[in-house]
Amino acid sequence: MKNFKTNTKQLNIPDIDIGDSELNLFDPDNPDINLFNLIDDENIRLSGSKLYLYKYIQSEDFDPVYMESRNKPISKTPIVLHGHYSPKAIDENLTQFGIELTNDQVFTFNKSYIEQKINRAIIPGDIIKPQFQNMKYEIFQVVEDSFESYGVYHLVCFAKLLRDSEDIQDTPLLDVTDDLGGYSE
Repeated sequence: MKNFKTNTKQLNIPDIDIGDSELNLFDPDNPDINLFNLIDDENIRLSGSKLYLYKYIQSEDFDPVYMESRNKPISKTPIVLHGHYSPKAIDENLTQFGIELTNDQVFTFNKSYIEQKINRAIIPGDIIKPQFQNMKYEIFQVVEDSFESYGVYHLVCFAKLLRDSEDIQDTPLLDVTDDLGGYSE
């Protein structure tokens, strides 16, 4: 084991127990409070996945009984976003009530990035399609998660698998059977 010489004079380290110091990173009056938000945004872009967002266009055709729009008009052109999610295999459990689909997915986005990219926050009814999966998810709940001392805000979106999409069906929706039970050409 080496012995180190300590004949150099130590620098004066500011005492952080007395008042404010220059080393305080959590000063709300500091203009660099957005630094952590920018780092979080870059972290999600670099380590997250590409997702396609189809914006839900709110209409006046709202059914108060089912608490949803009857037609649900969706934008045909997707917006490419970056976000975090954990891909899951489709899990269909057979219960006493039939086959239940329990494939809710959680997507996490940086709030300022999303608002800048799509000019609004994500709302229930928007549809997300991951680039690496051939599945679409409909958002049913959006929660804002915040780290206020850092200035970082996330949108945590809970989504369910969209089963009535034409991309998800095994057979085309327009095929009809003939009298003998085969598909008509």
